[in-house]
Amino acid sequence: MHFQDWLQSLRSSAGLKASESQDFWSLLPSCSLSSASLLGLGALASLTAYWLVTRPRPMRPPCDLQAQSVAVNGDPSCRRSALLKDDTLLEFYYDDTRTVFDMFQRGLRIAGSEPCLGFRQPGQPYQWISYTEVAERAQVLGSGLLAKGCQPNPQQFVGIFAQNRPEWIISELACYTFSMAVVPLYDTLGLEAMVHILNLAEISLVICDREEKAAALLENKEKGVTPKLSCLVLFNEFSEAFVERAKNCETEVLKLEQLMDLGRQNLKDPVPPQPEDLAVVCFTSGTTGKPKGAMITHGNIASNTSSVIKILEGSFEIQQQDVSISYLPLAHMFERMIQVSMFCHGARVGFYQGDISLLMDDIKTLKPTFFPVVPRLLNRIYDKILGSVTSPLRRALLHYAVRRKQAELSSGVVRNNSLWDKLVFNRIQASLGGNLRFALTASAPISPTVLSFLRATLGCLIFEGYGQTECTAGCTFSMPGDWSAGHVGAPLPCAKVKLIDIPDMNYFAKNGDGEICISGPSVFRGYLRDPERTAEALDSDGWLHSGDVGQWLPNGTLRIIDRKKHIFKLSQGEYIAPEKIENVYTRCVPVLQVFVHGDSLQSFLIGIVVPDPEVFVDWAKERGFMGSYEELCQNPDLKKAVLEDMTAVGKEAGLKSFEQVKGVYLHPETFSIANGLLTPTLKSRRVDIRRVFQEQISSMYSKTAI
Repeated sequence: MHFQDWLQSLRSSAGLKASESQDFWSLLPSCSLSSASLLGLGALASLTAYWLVTRPRPMRPPCDLQAQSVAVNGDPSCRRSALLKDDTLLEFYYDDTRTVFDMFQRGLRIAGSEPCLGFRQPGQPYQWISYTEVAERAQVLGSGLLAKGCQPNPQQFVGIFAQNRPEWIISELACYTFSMAVVPLYDTLGLEAMVHILNLAEISLVICDREEKAAALLENKEKGVTPKLSCLVLFNEFSEAFVERAKNCETEVLKLEQLMDLGRQNLKDPVPPQPEDLAVVCFTSGTTGKPKGAMITHGNIASNTSSVIKILEGSFEIQQQDVSISYLPLAHMFERMIQVSMFCHGARVGFYQGDISLLMDDIKTLKPTFFPVVPRLLNRIYDKILGSVTSPLRRALLHYAVRRKQAELSSGVVRNNSLWDKLVFNRIQASLGGNLRFALTASAPISPTVLSFLRATLGCLIFEGYGQTECTAGCTFSMPGDWSAGHVGAPLPCAKVKLIDIPDMNYFAKNGDGEICISGPSVFRGYLRDPERTAEALDSDGWLHSGDVGQWLPNGTLRIIDRKKHIFKLSQGEYIAPEKIENVYTRCVPVLQVFVHGDSLQSFLIGIVVPDPEVFVDWAKERGFMGSYEELCQNPDLKKAVLEDMTAVGKEAGLKSFEQVKGVYLHPETFSIANGLLTPTLKSRRVDIRRVFQEQISSMYSKTAI
């Protein structure tokens, strides 16, 4: 090959236009070239070409990142996605995917005999069930449900009380194959709430994984408080004694295989659902009163899933070879929406073994490309990374590498093959399987520091979403290419989001902040057989009132800044009703007043306690503590004694572990109207108390270990 021909081929391989290559080569000196010079020039040209071909390229955002949402009808407080052509919201992405049943059928057409659901035994590799097998089992199981008296319509509710595993999904798909609705149950609801759900939904058949869970349900039937429950179907083996016990209270117990055998003998053609049909009644755990059953339709799920697909088109398209790890509870919408998205594209879902302590081993074995995650787990990963770097030199290198990767992120480059990835971050990435392409965090806010750090170290796309069960899952989502932190993205294409005034808290929409309200095809139908609480959540125009306080940022994204009601989430996603807890703690002898505080970036509660001046000194003396009231309030050992007393009273009152405060500050001055910490009706001014004690609150969170 002649030298000029070689140069031309090099230019082509580098992707250089003729004008660009001409400009580049014109920089070289015009002179006669020796063989050595030619070799040197060739090496330089090769390196240049290699760099041009392999250089990192920024992700192209789907819209102007400085204008990610658009005002609706000229009202800046009400906004919709900039990805939409007009104010018409997105209901479905693919023409043939308007229900959950449709979405699985699309995946079935794509993948067929390829893997769908994965599971493993301890120390073993993953085993897989194909799309074809899952569809066949769902039809057989659904036919079995019909043979046991279930009706093929959305008013037929079937309970599922089990951990994440393939049978959970097959049971759900069995219901959808015949237009039935699913009611997920889970342990932390408590037995009283479980009774309420079974009776409210008039559930006669519940599918369980283990005998222990079925026994808990049977106990209520024996007491006569769940009279309609007549059949329990179990995944695992169970004892003959349990069968006899069930028979005594007119309840049938079946193995899953027995029900499927019945279905094979009475196989029916599918009765697919319509978009407006109910798919799931998702009960919130409830912090006050009985749990509420959010009615979610197939159309709700289709629009929400389609909106995420729409946002990600061009930057992250789910492919058949993608695999997600399933460990977040299937009783909640977040995990279910992720799985529906995977199934729609013929991708795979692998389940953890059911033991959260083995999750990292499951991840290393499965090597997922998609990682749904909650902030608490990301916080643990962050803490573990920092805790593993002990020497000052290594710590300095880590932080320098993070800054270099964050600089790339700020220019839109996301990758895991940089020099820093190879030198510093490869072991971190390997601990999560080494194949991650995408992670999604939701359910609670995440610290911007943690999010930016992990985006750099994991070298994959990490998105943040915001929403709640009542809008199916999400209503806002990070925009591809926007790797800034401290916000929850712009509205999804299926939602309009507006802010409304909260005068009591001094939030006004004209100032860009207020209560977050959502409307669109992903907003739920209401609470099951509960018109009063439905009216509290949905106004007459169909807007869902979230109870969260948001703020529009100049680039059209939303920031969560407060909570309207005195209910908030901890970092692990648990809802807290502080007033309920405070009412319990005021039963403690030494406690006059208490303010319970939680931070959505923290996993535990702390408290500001005003001891009762009339009894505190004597109470302390009985425990060997001497001093004045003010001196006793400063005694760290006495503070521990007060905390122990509060914990004991809380436990006796039935507070869950996450509802117990883990640290207290003893304050000698009572909350009053005069000092601005009580309202004229003697209620706590929560915003003002939080502001006054901000220093003590920060100190307790920094010093308290759990």
